[in-house]
Amino acid sequence: MKRECVVLVLCCLLLISIGFEVHALDYDYSFSAECLKTPLKPQYNGGIVTNPEFNDGLNGWDVQGVAKVENNVSSDGNTFIVASERKGPYHGFSQEFQLDKDKFYVVSGWVQVNHGDDATVAVIFKTQSGFQHAAWANAKSGCWSMFKGGLVVNASALAQLHFETNNTAVDIWIDSISVQPFSQEEWASHQTQTIEKVRKSKVAIQVVDSQGKALPNATISLIQGRANFPFGCAINKNILNNNAYQNWFFSRFKYTVFEDEMKWYSTETSQGKVDYSTSDAMVNLCKRKGVSIRGHNILWDDPKFQPNWVPSLSSQQLSVAAGRRVGSVVAKYRGQVIHWDVMNENLHFNFFESKLGAGASATFYRLAAQFDNKTPLFLNEFNTIEDQRDAASSPANYLSKIRQIRAGGYKGSLGIGLEGHFITPNQAYIRSAIDTLASAKLPIWITELDVQSSPNQAQFLDQIIKEVVGHPAVEGLIIWSAWKPTGCYKMCLTDNNFKNLATGDVVDKIRVSLTHEDLVGTTNAEGYFETSLFHGDYKAIVTHPTMAVSSFHHNLTVMPTTSESSSERVFSYKFTAA
Repeated sequence: MKRECVVLVLCCLLLISIGFEVHALDYDYSFSAECLKTPLKPQYNGGIVTNPEFNDGLNGWDVQGVAKVENNVSSDGNTFIVASERKGPYHGFSQEFQLDKDKFYVVSGWVQVNHGDDATVAVIFKTQSGFQHAAWANAKSGCWSMFKGGLVVNASALAQLHFETNNTAVDIWIDSISVQPFSQEEWASHQTQTIEKVRKSKVAIQVVDSQGKALPNATISLIQGRANFPFGCAINKNILNNNAYQNWFFSRFKYTVFEDEMKWYSTETSQGKVDYSTSDAMVNLCKRKGVSIRGHNILWDDPKFQPNWVPSLSSQQLSVAAGRRVGSVVAKYRGQVIHWDVMNENLHFNFFESKLGAGASATFYRLAAQFDNKTPLFLNEFNTIEDQRDAASSPANYLSKIRQIRAGGYKGSLGIGLEGHFITPNQAYIRSAIDTLASAKLPIWITELDVQSSPNQAQFLDQIIKEVVGHPAVEGLIIWSAWKPTGCYKMCLTDNNFKNLATGDVVDKIRVSLTHEDLVGTTNAEGYFETSLFHGDYKAIVTHPTMAVSSFHHNLTVMPTTSESSSERVFSYKFTAA
């Protein structure tokens, strides 16, 4: 066959995915953080709740404990239920449901109290196995606050929904209640939809010659480089002189966080003697390997994790020492980390606030930004998605902490760090908690994911990773499995010979599922090859029988778009084949 010298134009049309047909009930990811004069309509029209908007009096609702329960109407005609003269935290009203073992339940609604300061209200189901928290709300007087949560049950049985607050002096008002069940198949389909809509884009590649004539039967090979979705794992100093550890880690991950080596108690064991030699070595190793680092952490609000010379400082001495710490580590690694965890775990602990005042966190966020105004500054907390019983770090309280830091004068970039130290996952609560936090419209990362050792550890890890990767608001994931010869914090991915454990196999399988390997296609009669690609960097290699050279290649990047409309972006590349 005669070979032609042709000019080939590679046109990449990035088509925004507008979804695909799904027979399952769509999931509603929305949450309103605004306190409203009138509550919104119930999600899913109330789901399985009887009389969710109280338009039929008290039908379906019973008195719980000792309380006066009434149906009220506001001045604008909105109807709602009220529990007053409550004699105990759980006293008020309830509704009974049949809950099934193999389903996920999403619970939402609106709450208000009649007077006073904010009241913490728990949304609880009394089940066959005991009381299960489903959601938390910070209820206000004068406006309606939304709550959203979820639960799964370990046995099919009747369960009673009720609402608790320790402040028995307030009346509880509830409206627009929803309890929506989803099957396991429906739940998994939502994760798949997110992968297709958020993590991938449809791509059409056309190959034409110099006259613009389509070239059918051209072979296009796509080799993926760096993936757009950050999926990483923690490391520690054991990696520095261990080739086996390095080979295992760097063949898998492009994102990491240091387990201890950047923390204050590691870099300043004696006051005034700052030593970054270990963290420097780890940073330099990661830079050589092209691995991005989360800066963890600048300060830690837990009194147990301070340098041993810090607790005895006076307030003035602590302010100076902590300020020097912020300036030192941030200036040292400015431009070398992708995030900073500024005040770690300040929902559960308050070491600095107890010494320096309620505005301590905001002060240190402002100070960190003075030394590095380009790197996003994160909060970082545990149990917000792991344990629905923990009121301290509930999604509602996390949003309140963000508002508190903003009110303290910090106006720069913020991110939401969710540690993810699990025992037994509640997937419905994980998803609804992230829904709630996503209303802040800030980056959300899972920063320290692990699962406590148990016969179901690998299975639970698989469920959690699929849940968070399948949530449209999650922008990155770090596994907390830095290796030690004596054992990892809670969960290792390998044995001491760096052979994968079951948990490592789970991580590898999901990690590979979020990338493309050896993707090859052939252009059709119009010269097009169409596919759906994960966001990231690719090398496109094109061959055709008429080419004077065996092949040509070009690098292309498939990126998410902020547009929600059905539109396309066109990339045109011109190549001359010798």
